[in-house]
Amino acid sequence: MKLGFIGLGVMGAPMAAHLVAAGHDVSGYDVAPAAGEKLRAAGGRAATGVADAVAGADVVITMLPNHPQVEAVVLAAGGVLDTAEPGTLLIDMSTIRPETSIAVAEAARDRKIRVLDAPVSGGQAGAEQASLSIMVGGFEEDFEAAKPVFEVVGRTVVHVGPHGAGQVVKAANQLVVGGIYGLVAEAIVLLEASGVDALRGLDVLAGGLAGSRILELKRKSMVDRQFAPGFRIDLHHKDMGIALAAARQADVALPLTGLVAQLVAAGRAMGYGSLDHSALLKVVEQLSGRVPAEV
Repeated sequence: MKLGFIGLGVMGAPMAAHLVAAGHDVSGYDVAPAAGEKLRAAGGRAATGVADAVAGADVVITMLPNHPQVEAVVLAAGGVLDTAEPGTLLIDMSTIRPETSIAVAEAARDRKIRVLDAPVSGGQAGAEQASLSIMVGGFEEDFEAAKPVFEVVGRTVVHVGPHGAGQVVKAANQLVVGGIYGLVAEAIVLLEASGVDALRGLDVLAGGLAGSRILELKRKSMVDRQFAPGFRIDLHHKDMGIALAAARQADVALPLTGLVAQLVAAGRAMGYGSLDHSALLKVVEQLSGRVPAEV
């Protein structure tokens, strides 16, 4: 298919490259010119702007940081809805508020443009390895049409409901991920403060009922205090805000989510926003007085 890909950051760049490798004709655009050059080197085409990327595309994919960028790229004059042909399938793979996804779908309906919200989980590593989990909201027939795209970049792909449902599932994903990181951080602090080898302790936990994907992939790097970003605390902070807003919209109480959101916010306030979200360990350590606060 002919694809337009807008947003070639740490997630979008490898995803677009995988689509090129799978034989799709990909025109990509990013506000950073170097990102377009990287796509060109991978065999795609560097578009000069949103309209250029969208022109003639069967499918347009957006992978952007937050809802203001999605609104600017999709809804504004000269954006995707202004320039895409009727019948085009727009797949927004950004993580944004459910209400924005619904608003995009409603605006697109008048232009006869089909829309899916399809946020992903798996971080930079998942994008690079084409092993993302993709949670998709929208019409079933549009989901079926998008499968050739999803199957190139993801390993677990599930249609979870109507427009906006993908974003709700992503919010649930992020609150669970944040909560597990917080608890693993507390486990490390407890083990080390008690004189127990933290890595050996986590090895045991990973093989029992407490086991998780986070323990599987991150226990050694957390114990070693290696926090190179796969998914930054700044972005998780944004996502926890989405989760709390979704809870308010659904009129439900999520007390543990609120606490996790505050831990993530504390990490950002302490200056750790550019670090991996596993750096919640640094927050828990400081709460326990285990390390001096950084200036």
